[in-house]
This record gives sequence, C-alpha cells and structure tokens, in this order.
Amino acid sequence: MPQEKAKIHPLFAVPNTAQSLPEPDFYDVPASDEEPEVCPLCYGSGMEVVAGKGARPCKCRKQNSHSKLLVKTQIPKRYTDCHFHSYRALNPSQERAFRYASRLAMEYPAVERGLLLMGTVGVGKTHLAVSILKGLTERGFSCLFYEFGALLKEIQSSYNPVSQISELKVLAPVFDSEVLVLDEIGASKPTDWVRDTMAHIINTRYNDKKLTIFTTNYLDERRAEREETLEDRVGVRLRSRLFEMCKTVAISGEDFRRTFDQVTPIKKR
Repeated sequence: MPQEKAKIHPLFAVPNTAQSLPEPDFYDVPASDEEPEVCPLCYGSGMEVVAGKGARPCKCRKQNSHSKLLVKTQIPKRYTDCHFHSYRALNPSQERAFRYASRLAMEYPAVERGLLLMGTVGVGKTHLAVSILKGLTERGFSCLFYEFGALLKEIQSSYNPVSQISELKVLAPVFDSEVLVLDEIGASKPTDWVRDTMAHIINTRYNDKKLTIFTTNYLDERRAEREETLEDRVGVRLRSRLFEMCKTVAISGEDFRRTFDQVTPIKKR
C-alpha cells in the first residue's frame, strides 16, 4: 500500500495592524505595592511541606481564619490593644477578676456560667471582657461584642420604615453568637421598652445555653443614699436571672483614665 504523503500547510505572518494591541512586556512592568504577599512556607497553596514527614495545613490558614473571626467580633478600635498580657492588676480585686477571666477563656466550652464584671468606671472591666473574646477567637470560637446602648439604637433604627434593616436581622447575631459581651448594661435609661428588650436578649441566650459576659458600672450595694444599684436599673427579675447565668465579680480601684492627664517627662537625646 503506497505511503500517503503528509500535507504541508504554508504559514503566513499576521500583519500588525493599527487596531492590533501590542503585547505587554511583562519584564518591563515595575513591581506594584498592591501585589498580594505570598506565604513563604506554602507559597499560597495552603499546605506546608515538611521534609521527611509530608504535608500539613499551613500556619497562614489559621492566621487568616483568626483574622476573619476577629473582624466579625466587632470589637471597637478603642480596644485594639486590650489583651490579657496588657492588663495590669493593681489590687487584689483586679487580680481576682483577671484569674476568673483568663480561666474562662482557657476552659470554655467546659463552663456553665458567664461573668458579670461590675465596678466603678476605669477599673478594667471592658479590658478583661475584650481579652476573653480575643482569647476565644484565637481558639476558633465565634464571639460578638456590643455596647448595650449602641445595640438599643440599632434596634430603634430598624423601626424606621426607610431603614433596610429589621429588628430580627439586628438581633440574629446577638442570639447566635457562641459568646457575647454586653458592655455597660444598666447605663441606658430603664424604660419599659429597654427592660423588655434586655429581657428578650438575656432570656433567649439563657434558654439556648449561650455564654454571656456582662459589664456594668452599677453595684449590688449602695455606697450613698441616692446611688442606684444594678437591680434598680434592670429590675428584680433580670438581676435574679443574671445571678444564675453569671458569676458576679466586683472590681474596685481608681479610675485609670485619670492618669492620662499626667505629664510624661520628655526624654533628652
């Protein structure tokens, strides 16, 4: 059988017309500062190769996961530097509060009660509450921070017909979060609506066995005749519920914010 000869098709150069765009010379393009950084361990693959052992999930995955959880926590920028290692206990009550807070962060979820941190302004209540959330997000738990007055305003805004947010949408993350910090309870004027809203939040998390941490400037005992207690602000029923939900930790001390006005000596070069 005669062998067929392969057909040879002639090649022609394509003319570079005016409409044709010149090919970019990638080697001449300067490096951009916006280029994403590549992990030196996994080179963006997410898996780190360990010599003689194989592959394992890279540390950068855990860091990215923690960063996303921390953003969802909604901790205000004011408390960026708040952590257990930056807390300074100046008296026995603050040392005791630090032990309770750090133990909760280490032992959760094997804990049944949250914390109610109460004390006058500037004794470190919010610092410890935020430190707990940061410690738990590092361990992979979903947490949420809310100043109670700000939460009330968001709920009130949802009643505006122009608003695109509903009350259910505002409260859903408050109900669903594994650990919630409600900062400054009792600070808002104790109207019937405020108490009903507070009761709705607290009772829902109580029934769902969700851990909640509260801070308040109000104490259980009056230090002066006209001074209000936490029970005066939230009502007898809610104060009773808080006793069951949380370990009450009273913190005393001077207002650390008063030290901000102290003049720091300028160092001479």
